[in-house]
Amino acid sequence: MREWLNVQNFQYSIDEKTLFQADALNVKSNEVIGIIGKNGAGKSTLMQIISGELVPSSGILEWKQSLSVEFVIQEQETFENNQINATERELLARFSVPLKDYESLSGGEKLKARLAKGFSTNAEILLLDEPTNHLDQASVQLLMNLIQSYKGTIMIASHDRYFLDQVATKIWSIEDNKITEFEGNYTSYFSYRNERRQAQQHAYDMQEKRIKQVENQLKNLSSWSEKAHNQSTKQEGFKEFYRVKAKRMDAQVKSKRKRLENELEKTNIERVTPEYTVQFSLPLNQKRGKRVLEVRDLRKTFGNELLFEKVNLTIQSGEKIALAGPNGSGKTTLLNILLGIETAEGTIWVSPAAKIGYLTQEVFDLPLELTPEQFFYQETFEARGKVQNMMKHLGFEAAQWKEPIGKMSMGERVKCKLMQFILEEKDLLILDEPTNHLDLPSREQLEQTLMEYNGTVLAVSHDRYFVEKITNKKWRIENKQVRTSVIKRSTADDLALRRLQLENEKQEILGKLSLLTKKDETYTKLDKRFNEIIKELREIKS
Repeated sequence: MREWLNVQNFQYSIDEKTLFQADALNVKSNEVIGIIGKNGAGKSTLMQIISGELVPSSGILEWKQSLSVEFVIQEQETFENNQINATERELLARFSVPLKDYESLSGGEKLKARLAKGFSTNAEILLLDEPTNHLDQASVQLLMNLIQSYKGTIMIASHDRYFLDQVATKIWSIEDNKITEFEGNYTSYFSYRNERRQAQQHAYDMQEKRIKQVENQLKNLSSWSEKAHNQSTKQEGFKEFYRVKAKRMDAQVKSKRKRLENELEKTNIERVTPEYTVQFSLPLNQKRGKRVLEVRDLRKTFGNELLFEKVNLTIQSGEKIALAGPNGSGKTTLLNILLGIETAEGTIWVSPAAKIGYLTQEVFDLPLELTPEQFFYQETFEARGKVQNMMKHLGFEAAQWKEPIGKMSMGERVKCKLMQFILEEKDLLILDEPTNHLDLPSREQLEQTLMEYNGTVLAVSHDRYFVEKITNKKWRIENKQVRTSVIKRSTADDLALRRLQLENEKQEILGKLSLLTKKDETYTKLDKRFNEIIKELREIKS
């Protein structure tokens, strides 16, 4: 492999606050670099710097030669592509993207159109920002095939661990405002990270033990010194003896303290930063009733194109339903029909008592010019405090309370939408690709929250793990129909994916437990989850 880019003493700051920094990074030919980090860590910003759209605050980016760079961003409202070359046309066909106006495509089709354009350029460095969002399983597999056969370097920002394990040869992890470079895939990096954190915690514990020992010695010496000082003023004939003794004790205290300070200055071990966590919950649904929504003989066309027909569906209170189907099959259109946003033939009845929350897959439909303080306006100090506390538990920085939503990452915008549901206490949640853009802790918390939620959920998702964990019923759009079925589990592919997810989660929990004692309030919860994982892994293997 040839070295293409060398980065030294690299830093990027916003308003004098460091977003990330790195001592040294390397980009070589034919690598696939996975960029990971929580929402707002700076993954997209880092890719903008590599693409030349942004300039680092300090440091050196040494390009070894002139290279072509193509950047496929994660969301794009408009996309003009007047000249389609033969390679791009072939990729559009393989991705099943119709040759229509960009604005009329589904979310998945829009992303695939941008991916087709990106891969068709054959750029020497191809940047992909969250490339699996919106994609159905067949499209993800095609994307992996394209990455693995690509003649060039690819850099991928992603929260999809399974995807990164299949394609990444190197990891750049943004954590605690630092970029760590690691040769290997996501799982290998995470094992290395846990070992490193455990070693740091052990070294820190030994350092604290050493400090305590020295402080106890200093305390004893100080006590003896004080006693000697007192004796030097009281006992006639021994004053000089005790004065010299006190002076010697003072010198020992000063010497020991100086040695400790020098020791800490040379080898000071910092406390391990607590794991990034996200916490939120939905209020319990107090309403009772049977039917929430009913559809009879629904039919939808776009011009001469039939999307679906003869659709008959019912949602009962408390049901959790997955709406599935390939990209472009009409999932979002069906949701919009149920909500009255789009028209269709047939009859739709929605309970007048239902308070509906709709999470769209769009990230541009928020008032991007407003700050959270303005968007979640509250009259009382107590209500404002509740919102700010919720933002803190969702991983936001305190300063973001007064920063425009437009400055937020895509994942942080999704979290703002989730906050609306929590504050407005909805009892029917319609979620269109809710895990898109969310980092792993946020995704896991959303899954846990929806599992405990006793309201009604209708969710569109290509995330098999999310669907399997949250829902118990499926509506699938296929062959111009919507078919209803019970969620099926335990196929060979599902078991393999589930096993990988459980093994990754087990490693994460082991890393966290190693840094805690049984007295810590989170220890019991993590230990319980660890035992649940062990039990489920045994069941899968048997």
